[in-house]
Amino acid sequence: MSEDFEKELPKYQSHKKVWALKIKSIEIHKENSGEEGPGATITPEEDGYAPFEVSNDYIRKHDPKPGGYYVVYEDGYKSWSPAKAFEEGYTGVEVGGMATGGNLLWN
Repeated sequence: MSEDFEKELPKYQSHKKVWALKIKSIEIHKENSGEEGPGATITPEEDGYAPFEVSNDYIRKHDPKPGGYYVVYEDGYKSWSPAKAFEEGYTGVEVGGMATGGNLLWN
């Protein structure tokens, strides 16, 4: 990770809480080219979640792919993460007595 620097960069470990859905499919809306309009419909892999719209700006900025994760951070920032990076970096937590994430949803 530090091949472009004279010494190794400082190392950090994440302890963020995020909300995320694994992406089953993405339907790009070619007819909408404005940044604010709906750029695509994302269909989650998890049962019980309806497909939802994301903006063209989101699609251009993050270039999401099926199999990866749609991620929302505590401050509301929305992002995308490849499955391997997400699954190695996050563990599902218990919410209202029910486990989420972890091997229940990621396998």
